[in-house]
Amino acid sequence: MSLLYPLKLKPIFKEKIWGGHKIKTVLNKDFSPLTNCGELWAVSGVEGDVSEVENGFLQGNNLNEVIEIYMDEFLGDAVFQKFGHEFPVLIKFLNAEDFLSVQVHPDDALAWERHQCSGKTEMWYIIDTEKDSELILGFKEGTDRDVYLEKLNSGKIKDILNHVKIAKEDAFFIPAGKVHAIGKGILLAEIQQTSDITYRIYDWDRVDDKGNKRELHVDQALDAINFSTDKNPYTFYGRLENIASRIVSTPYFNVNNFPVTQPIALDLGTRDSFTVYVCTQGKVDILHYDEAIPLSCGECVIIPAELNDITIKPEGKAVLLEVYLDLSTE
Repeated sequence: MSLLYPLKLKPIFKEKIWGGHKIKTVLNKDFSPLTNCGELWAVSGVEGDVSEVENGFLQGNNLNEVIEIYMDEFLGDAVFQKFGHEFPVLIKFLNAEDFLSVQVHPDDALAWERHQCSGKTEMWYIIDTEKDSELILGFKEGTDRDVYLEKLNSGKIKDILNHVKIAKEDAFFIPAGKVHAIGKGILLAEIQQTSDITYRIYDWDRVDDKGNKRELHVDQALDAINFSTDKNPYTFYGRLENIASRIVSTPYFNVNNFPVTQPIALDLGTRDSFTVYVCTQGKVDILHYDEAIPLSCGECVIIPAELNDITIKPEGKAVLLEVYLDLSTE
């Protein structure tokens, strides 16, 4: 029997100028010390912000230390061969009470050339929203490089931003190169590559408490932006109870929607990867042998690749995101 077990991690809280209160209220993280908590990093291998285990005999070890000890037993053979000692996904919860900066992320090639790290492709799952909340996803149709530069240089970039209305449980895929911003009143889960590279191109002319504007990266962003227009930005997926339905499948992560209303025994033995369960609604117990690990909205648990059999036992109805890698087609 493997010594490994399902791991819960301590949250890392981030104060943001645009942050709100839903991480404290909706996710019940009222122990956050921050006034405007914009981000909760739930699973992170990013240097300087590596998650720490909070349960079991590995308590107090950080994620990178666990990988150093257990390597492919924890990550999976193919994942360890490709990513080595870096945990390949970063999982966050974000809450915005004001628009985030309009921004873009570089792809792998550009990020490696400039920063010697991975690019940043991500996806969003909407947990909570207000009546008129919206996202910015890409530009309006007809916007090319020349139009963008003209609007940017004339201070009229807002004229070409594509606004998208949203609802709870909507999902969006944000590949590297797509200009985007999260809007007011939104709480979402974000699954992304392990990278913290962001190029801001517009920050709504706001200033901090000292009257200073945040740094922009308009020159760096120009080579990263993909100007192609996506006429339908929504990602559609199945929502059948007690069935894991694919939301996105990418070279960087797979994400399934998994509403559960009854105990479900799972065999993960055919999956050459760790699996992360992200709770976005309700409560469940993750059962492994004689141990029950509680998981509530705003929490994650990592199932090491070596663990094949677990049972998910919900308290009423719960909704999970199931995150893993599938490198078999590479």
